[in-house]
Amino acid sequence: MSRWKIALIVVVVLLAALIGWRMFSHATPGAASAGGQQRGGGSGADSDPIPVTVVAATTQDVPVYKSALGTVQALSTVTVNAQVSGQLKALHFAEGQEIKQGDLIAEIDPRTFQAALDQAAAKKKQDAAQLVASQSTLARYEELMKKNFVSAQDLENQRQTVRQQQALVAADDAAVSSAQTQLGYTRIVAPINGVAGIRGVDVGNLVTANGTGIVTLTQIHPINVMFPLPEKDLESVRGAQAKTPDAVEVIALDRTDAHEIAHGVLKVVDNQIDTSTGTFKVKSEFANADGSLWPGQFVNVRVKVRTDAGAIVVPATAVQRGPDNSYAYVLQPDNTVAMKPVVPGGDAGSDNVVVTSGLAAGDRVVTEGQFRLKPGSKVHALAPGEAPAAPTAEELAKLKAKAGAQGQRGGGGPRH
Repeated sequence: MSRWKIALIVVVVLLAALIGWRMFSHATPGAASAGGQQRGGGSGADSDPIPVTVVAATTQDVPVYKSALGTVQALSTVTVNAQVSGQLKALHFAEGQEIKQGDLIAEIDPRTFQAALDQAAAKKKQDAAQLVASQSTLARYEELMKKNFVSAQDLENQRQTVRQQQALVAADDAAVSSAQTQLGYTRIVAPINGVAGIRGVDVGNLVTANGTGIVTLTQIHPINVMFPLPEKDLESVRGAQAKTPDAVEVIALDRTDAHEIAHGVLKVVDNQIDTSTGTFKVKSEFANADGSLWPGQFVNVRVKVRTDAGAIVVPATAVQRGPDNSYAYVLQPDNTVAMKPVVPGGDAGSDNVVVTSGLAAGDRVVTEGQFRLKPGSKVHALAPGEAPAAPTAEELAKLKAKAGAQGQRGGGGPRH
């Protein structure tokens, strides 16, 4: 190694040693203690109170809900088919239209069926005329039989003829009724109240009995919502249904849980649990007068199973989650805070939660500013929305003097 490189290394080492010695010589024992107090989180006796927002725990009657993801289903769904074959003559609905039960939907060309009815009616008249003639002959035979002008065998034969023709007339009545029914099927009417879907055939096409559906009707007033719940909720749901049959409240919300769409009631709890998923199905019914629910729609569902009277309620921000359990900071009479373990329950609406254990009504809990706290910290309690008062001139002077004293203790001598 060349001499100038060795000299450079020696100079660097000497400079580093000199800088280290100067820093060590100007350090004072009070500096470490002052820094320790600053890092102590403001828990010293002369530290300033930490401003925090405090809210008192209250008691409320809180409804308890079970939540699930549900699917909207039409109360009834009917595919309207032709019951006789023929040419589609007319359609009497618009796609998407609400149709009442009994409204005319479509017509099939009726001429062939009208001809069959006319033929059956004519055959009945023919057989009825023959029956009248045979009955008249039977009456004459019965008069002549009294004078022994007709044999008993002829009389009995005539009676048999009358019976046969009576049977023919009865068969003609059935044929006429059948022809009338077939003719009636050429006028297709709505079997239920519902909304018409997209038509399956157009006017002029030949339709066959039970072939392609003409249109599908879905009944949406009222409407059902089906949803699964875990089997652990079975007892609570059935218990609520047993207490108030047909009155267990069900709420449908949008997919973000932000808005209530409709209110309904629980109708049916399925009679078995699905062993593959560990859930059971529940059917609820909604009046849906405004059509806010639509078949096939996904909604969030909440079922009210009970109401907890006098539950302890605090803002959700008051409950903090630690490594072992949940906790809340509670304001003490001496304006310090204590950390208390709590057991949170369900939501209580309006960004509040139920606390089932750890708090009592009236306990003042910290809802904002917890990140600066530790057990025993001195605090300045503020109401929600309240800001700390601006420091006075005297307080500002004290703070400035205190900051200067701390700087002198920890800043060291002049630098060169």
